[in-house]
Amino acid sequence: DSSFLHFHESDCDIGGSSSCESILSLNTEKILSQAKLLAEQKRFPFATDNDNTNEELAIAYVLIGNGLYDEAIRHFSTMLQEEPELVSAIYGRGIAYGKKGLHDMKNAELALFELSRVISLEPDHPEVFEQRAEILSPLGRISEALSDLTKAIQLQPSARLYRHRGTLYFISEDYATAHEDFQRSLELNKNQPIAMLYKGLTFFHRGLLKEAIESFKEALKQKSDFIDAYKSLGQAYRELGNFDAATESFQKALLLNQNHVQTLQLKGMMLYHHGSLDEALKNFKRCLQLEPYNEVCQYMKGLSHVAMGQFYEGIKAQTKVMLNDPLPGQKASPEYLKVKYLREYSRYLHAHLDTPLTEYNTDTDLPGNFKDHWAKNLPFLIENYEEQPGLQPHIKDVLFQNFESYKPDVQELICVADHLGSMMQYETPGFLPNKRIHRAMGLATLEVMQAVQRTWANSKVRMNGKTRLMQWRDMFDIAVKWRRIADPDQPVLWLDQMPARSLSRGFNNHINLIRGQVINMRYLEYFEKILHFIKDRILVYHGANNPKGLLEVREALEKVHKVEDLLPIMKVN
Repeated sequence: DSSFLHFHESDCDIGGSSSCESILSLNTEKILSQAKLLAEQKRFPFATDNDNTNEELAIAYVLIGNGLYDEAIRHFSTMLQEEPELVSAIYGRGIAYGKKGLHDMKNAELALFELSRVISLEPDHPEVFEQRAEILSPLGRISEALSDLTKAIQLQPSARLYRHRGTLYFISEDYATAHEDFQRSLELNKNQPIAMLYKGLTFFHRGLLKEAIESFKEALKQKSDFIDAYKSLGQAYRELGNFDAATESFQKALLLNQNHVQTLQLKGMMLYHHGSLDEALKNFKRCLQLEPYNEVCQYMKGLSHVAMGQFYEGIKAQTKVMLNDPLPGQKASPEYLKVKYLREYSRYLHAHLDTPLTEYNTDTDLPGNFKDHWAKNLPFLIENYEEQPGLQPHIKDVLFQNFESYKPDVQELICVADHLGSMMQYETPGFLPNKRIHRAMGLATLEVMQAVQRTWANSKVRMNGKTRLMQWRDMFDIAVKWRRIADPDQPVLWLDQMPARSLSRGFNNHINLIRGQVINMRYLEYFEKILHFIKDRILVYHGANNPKGLLEVREALEKVHKVEDLLPIMKVN
């Protein structure tokens, strides 16, 4: 926001000094006239009372504004030889080092050294602390940057400083504190669409979706063509389970920019999880045209193809994700970790494509270690693992079928299945309807009915290649089979068919209502009941073990409305 840093940038390549000299000679008059104006108005930091000094300083600041950072550094250095503690020159040289590029650690260290010198000479200027924070944060030194911004705010609070500090808290995933800073920033200057967007994101990341939606809408009132606000609004509606509202918001973002990759990616993922695989695939393909190395779109493209029975295209896309090996020290993406499991499972499914589902059993066919690693989403490091066979040319992909091409009795089955499946939808916030899952579960319901009917007739069923008496597990196996077909991305496996060693270590089946700052929107309805239950248990405990303090505890519990309020009471005894 400092005006002296926003002059028109030159195309001069600083690396080739000869070309820069010619530009300098051409622009000398322009630079001097800009500098004169800057000096007269004292529109640069730490201006002095000496007009000649100010003119020299202004020249260097104009050089920074024109992108001539090396020339600016030389100019400041010459001045500092004559006057070593000229604060404006030290500050300007620090800014120039920072502008040269923090990818070079030498520039970063020199910039920090100069700004620290300024702070030691002039400790009461908030802009210097802010500039130092701007250099510290890209280096990952977030706590030091936060400390500098806090000092700047103590010296002179401003909407910009609160927004800047809020952004760093947001990056650090301290969403509650970030929210406080964005709120303070907006109180000082309410017309800030970016601060309003970030305020919404602090709600979103804590699971407070309805509050997030209100903030995104407010950001759009302030800036009607704000693509990121439409994208975030779409994602909030998607998490809430409102497919139509999410679609509308994503569409508005794409009307403003049809090549907005993030929106295409998020819209595609929503369509996949809504069961609209064809439409999802179009978004992933468009995303990859614009960004060929986008791992999420590549993975989801492969997944969509496999889910539709198009194994050749699916495995081709999966292999491209596998080739994106992370660099040494770089964290592998979730898609990279999952893709090897998906490719192996895709090969397995393809090999059994022409085998009746009653004749094979995923739980016994797949190796135990593979299932264990897949279910726990561990890196694909499995000893003595034998890969699934590659694609067999004689096994063809699944052909796409129109509903109209089915016989009337099959059409009727599908319609009944859709109706039955839709009954399993939770009508509560946080559950996006998935018509593909609905259909699969509806068909599972019908098949269970048929299996039970056959059992009543002759007591036996054919499961996993064997004919035997039907048991309760066989009914569940039918549903599990359909659930697997509906989404090959998710490992749907029987726990008692896992290796005993992995089972003894346990699987986490807990659902967090609240974890840290994050609230689980799906199960929020239970919160008040559970909080009331816990308060009741505390009273029972104190009634038995601390009868004298019972009244005090009871009064304290009446003021408890959130989890944090319980902590002091739990510490009483």
